[in-house]
Amino acid sequence: MPHAKPLACALILALVAGLAAPDALAQKKKRAKAKPAAVSAACTDFYAHANAGWFKVNALLPGVPALSAMEQLNDRARQQQLDLLNASMSAPQGNVQKLLGDFWASGLDEAAVERDGAAPIAPLLARIDAIKKPKDVAAAIAALHQVGIPVAFNFGADVDLNDLDRHIGYFSQGGLGLPDPAYYTRTDAPTRDLVGRYNGYMQKILVLTGVPQAEAAAQAQQAIELETRIAQFSRPLVDLRDPRRNYAAVPVDTLGKTYRNLQLAEFLKAQGVKDDAVSIANPELFAQLNVLVSQLKPAQWKTYLRWRVGDAMAPYLSRAWREPNFEFRGRLLGGQRLPVLRQYAVLDAINQAAGPMLAREYVARYLPDTSRARAQEIAANVRTALANSIDTDPRLGPQARTEAKAKLEALKIEVGAPRRDLDYTVQPMGRGSFGSNMLIASTWHHREEMKRIGRGNADRRWDVLPQQPALSYDITQNRLIVTAAVLQAPVFDLSQDTASQYGSFGALVGRELHHAIDNKGRFVDAKAEFRDWWTPSETAAWDTLAGRVASQYGAYPVPMAGGPKVNGTQVRDVAIADQAGVELAWAAFNATQSNPAQEARQNFYTGWARLWPQLLTREAATTLAASGVHPPGQWRANAPLINQSGFGEAFGCKAGAAMQAKADQRVTLWPGPATSM
Repeated sequence: MPHAKPLACALILALVAGLAAPDALAQKKKRAKAKPAAVSAACTDFYAHANAGWFKVNALLPGVPALSAMEQLNDRARQQQLDLLNASMSAPQGNVQKLLGDFWASGLDEAAVERDGAAPIAPLLARIDAIKKPKDVAAAIAALHQVGIPVAFNFGADVDLNDLDRHIGYFSQGGLGLPDPAYYTRTDAPTRDLVGRYNGYMQKILVLTGVPQAEAAAQAQQAIELETRIAQFSRPLVDLRDPRRNYAAVPVDTLGKTYRNLQLAEFLKAQGVKDDAVSIANPELFAQLNVLVSQLKPAQWKTYLRWRVGDAMAPYLSRAWREPNFEFRGRLLGGQRLPVLRQYAVLDAINQAAGPMLAREYVARYLPDTSRARAQEIAANVRTALANSIDTDPRLGPQARTEAKAKLEALKIEVGAPRRDLDYTVQPMGRGSFGSNMLIASTWHHREEMKRIGRGNADRRWDVLPQQPALSYDITQNRLIVTAAVLQAPVFDLSQDTASQYGSFGALVGRELHHAIDNKGRFVDAKAEFRDWWTPSETAAWDTLAGRVASQYGAYPVPMAGGPKVNGTQVRDVAIADQAGVELAWAAFNATQSNPAQEARQNFYTGWARLWPQLLTREAATTLAASGVHPPGQWRANAPLINQSGFGEAFGCKAGAAMQAKADQRVTLWPGPATSM
């Protein structure tokens, strides 16, 4: 039959189709309901992914506005200092621990502090009472500076801007009890109210120094009048931000004639300073002081000096002194709700007056040689990575590259503590008087500071104590400073693998070393001379980079703030440094490893992200958005990784995912080895 074959074929096909229909329908349904392949948490928000464990065990306590991994590091270092002081108090090992233990014990003995009253400052008050004639004033000023109480003006050691290898003495404005010279002359109601409350505080302190209550108001007004005369010749605070405007070297041998009444030449001798030059950037102020010494009656100077001594020492004396000091300086000026716990107040006092002593013992106890050696090794490798990256820097021309490399070759890496130790010969303290011990330690500290003045002394100490977590680039000395306290988790952990160490510590080293050649480092060359070694085209290239970074960060929301975006312009310098740190550490890590495994590559980025977990109240997050120069923790962790192809390769993130920008949208500093595996 002519239609048999087609019909048979149709039946067979129908049968086959029928038999296959359930599976086919199932497949069709599956295809219809199929969802895109899930994007891993690492590719969505690596910050949350890497720090899930931290967020699980941490929460904000009532009244605490912020918490972060870095704050926990600070807290740990602080507790280590307390443990060290307690051990020094109970079983001191050596002379320095004996001094620290006695200092600590005297501060914790509140009953003894109450019994002590004003006794610790009695010798200083007697020295002031000995002033009879105008010529006695200058010697009393010098004597108070010797014990670490600056009056009338400030004097300290800092780098000579014309010779970065030396420190000179800086005579600068000071001697005021209010934080801004403008307070003394402004007439608006809030300022007048503040000055009135300042007057009331001053009266309380003067009475405690022995001034009769009936004379306190008149004497307080005399002290304020003297401070006002000083303030009128002091520069606005904004003018103090420019180091160049606050530096003016003058020969020491001219001081005797120029400031005869103030006796600045004799002042230097009293401080143990022997140098041929000092800086006096505001000669009008010191000319005014020179006049005031002879013009005002000695009694007015005595009142002012008694006030300044009482105010400076009030936090270390009995409750009668501490309470009015806290009400004015802590609560009114500082916004503190409550005084800090006694042990923390004493620790702060010890760090202020005897910080290098505590540093010496802290380093010995908490920094193993293995940690120091490993930190130096990683830092050196990152420095090499930066030197190599300069060759591929598209922004720097040949001359600038040569200068940058020379600067890196000369750069010093100092880990743990300053290279040069101090003289710890100090008057014995004992445990009887915390206030007296404070003066003993402060006198020692001032003596050691004065020793920094002179040629070849600029590297005598750091501007941060080794027991305080810090990792920073010192632009004037062209050195990387790594404190002992920062060499612990989450920054540095020997129990973690090499990749993690480079991702955390190595990246922080890279971000600081980058400052040697960035838009700030450009102003100091390899010979430690102040000059701009960038050309206008190199400056323009940097500005272009900064603009791209600002735009990238400006698109990110501020976590926990409820709406505001990150101020990209405000945070761009920190953001660029973070980007540099990650790129350089990645390059250094890969240079030391032969084809690292995927797990190691992932650990590198995890090490970086675990530096930045933070919790903020909405108010704290809003404040950060408005005024902070650091990006929120989420973007410090994520943004540099979004720009790295190596991150995408390590975690399998596709271009265009939240954690992997497309190639044409990535911001990178160096297009060479730093951004590839």
